[in-house]
Amino acid sequence: MHKGRSRQSRERHARLNSVRNRFPIANSRHTSEHTMRIAIASGKGGAGKTSVAASLDRVWPTAHIMADTDVEAPNLHIFLKPDIAASTTIALPIPVQFDASCTGCSSCHDICHYGAIAKFGTKLKIFPDMCHACGGCFAVCETDSLVQGEREIGQLHSGTLDAATPWLSGATRIGEVMTPPLIRALFKRLSVLEEEMAAQTGQKPEVLLDSPPGVSCPAVTVGSHADAIIMVVDSSPFGLHDFRLAHQAFGRLNRPLACVLNRAGIPGNAQGDETVRSYCTKHNLPLLAELPFELEAAAAYSTGKLLADISPAWKERFTKLAEDIRELFGRQACAR
Repeated sequence: MHKGRSRQSRERHARLNSVRNRFPIANSRHTSEHTMRIAIASGKGGAGKTSVAASLDRVWPTAHIMADTDVEAPNLHIFLKPDIAASTTIALPIPVQFDASCTGCSSCHDICHYGAIAKFGTKLKIFPDMCHACGGCFAVCETDSLVQGEREIGQLHSGTLDAATPWLSGATRIGEVMTPPLIRALFKRLSVLEEEMAAQTGQKPEVLLDSPPGVSCPAVTVGSHADAIIMVVDSSPFGLHDFRLAHQAFGRLNRPLACVLNRAGIPGNAQGDETVRSYCTKHNLPLLAELPFELEAAAAYSTGKLLADISPAWKERFTKLAEDIRELFGRQACAR
């Protein structure tokens, strides 16, 4: 180890090495043949994950893909302003009616666990919005009486950012409650985009994912498609509660985890900040950055300005965070 390194620097490198040893896959997969997908997540809405994701895009040192996977309420485009080149409608195959051959045997009703096919006396009725598109009803219908149709669940949008960075996002149809199928369609498209970039450059790109908030199905779906997860933490009482839930949920995915404390130093909340630090130490979670609570940052956010663009000091914070993320999760920094 270099003698000129400070104690703080040595401790940071020791933490990084500890996590790399716990998750060797984070090193072995991220070669020129594999993509590194990093999800920026949070236990609750409003913790600051989108702000962090947008600023990481601004300073990321290598060619990468930016994806907004929060399909229920996408807002990363407000900060990064992508040029959308194409939009694709995503739909699920569902039963829409019975034809005249239906015998009323109720096999389709009996197999449906989601209430999408109800029975009123001797009559069967389909509720399309309840359908999960599992295909069970089609499989058990001996007379092939179910007519197949589609239910639109949302759209995927692709394009580029100012620096020619590829962009991918999704948005659910208003009123649609099933988001995981749309998220899975987004990742299928992402895989194609990764292959296209690899064919052009000879190396698969890194991917930054603005994840859905919380720990419900959408967030876990994104986490399961990521190689590593950064949890942005709000140290308020509600934030601490949801941070613990997020750690429990994402920890089950067997992905390397790290944390960023946002709005550190709020007056009167020193104990909250210290609780985050103590929790991270106790559970061996690298705390990669503490972003300070500043009026200047709040004012910039309210106008759609990136935190990394506020000042040289803020840019340096995110540049260091990007370097630590890439070092922690197994790929050495290289020039874009």
